[in-house]
Amino acid sequence: MDVMETYRDLVIRLLPDDQQDGLLTFQGQFHRVVVGSERVVCFARTEAAAGRLPARAAALRSLVGLGLGFRTPRPLALGGGPGTDEPAYLVLSRIPGAPLDAAALEDPEVADAVAEQYAGLLSGLVAAGGGEKARAALPVAPHRRWQEFAADVRAELFPLMSDSGRKRAARELAALDGLPPLTSAVVHGDLGGENVLWELSDDGPRLSGVIDWDGVALGDHAEDLAAVQAAYGEELLGRVLTLGGWDDASTSGRISAIRNTFALQQALSARRDGDEEELADGLTGYR
Repeated sequence: MDVMETYRDLVIRLLPDDQQDGLLTFQGQFHRVVVGSERVVCFARTEAAAGRLPARAAALRSLVGLGLGFRTPRPLALGGGPGTDEPAYLVLSRIPGAPLDAAALEDPEVADAVAEQYAGLLSGLVAAGGGEKARAALPVAPHRRWQEFAADVRAELFPLMSDSGRKRAARELAALDGLPPLTSAVVHGDLGGENVLWELSDDGPRLSGVIDWDGVALGDHAEDLAAVQAAYGEELLGRVLTLGGWDDASTSGRISAIRNTFALQQALSARRDGDEEELADGLTGYR
């Protein structure tokens, strides 16, 4: 679905200062996104995603007050959905910058600068997780989150897999059994390359902000470290672990176990949202 063709009149009303030919559009797992010069409009892709928009706006308002040391989007307007003739949408402030091309890390100086800033970002999230503001405002990951996730995958996704896919998934899920119930950090939940924005200058890359906080909760920072690994590989992750003081066997083991569940996480969320496209993509290696 072309978001501009479908929602053109609404986009023009919500982004009145932008020319239509200057707008960028993206599709994520939960939203179709239109990016203007100062504002971003997120349209829910499914009814389930639409129902989560108010909670998403509330979480973003809470994040703004935590003083994380980097920019996060501010919710500006929430509208549409049931009882209206408009699709559910959330308008956010735009964070300048763009995702970092992994090829840029081939320059050792760039890699060092990126690793240092990633370590600072994650250290800030860990520190915020111990504060009263975050603990009062953000959801807490369930005590047996990963074990419950494994049980749900077996119940809901195993019937959709081939025999070899179920064996692969069973191995990956078995690694979750020993994960401890940590809730000491603010966890983004999808801190991959697309959601961390950078501005480039002659002095190198500067982290400008973090977007897409749909899964934010108090949990284990190893989840965000796993996303760094998935986006940029072992070498950058190793630098971040060293700089952050997380280069221990326990953290490495948790990162590995969580990293191997990313496709299953996508598939389970898509199954529950009725999103066949994302479900098929998540189960690609299991069919």
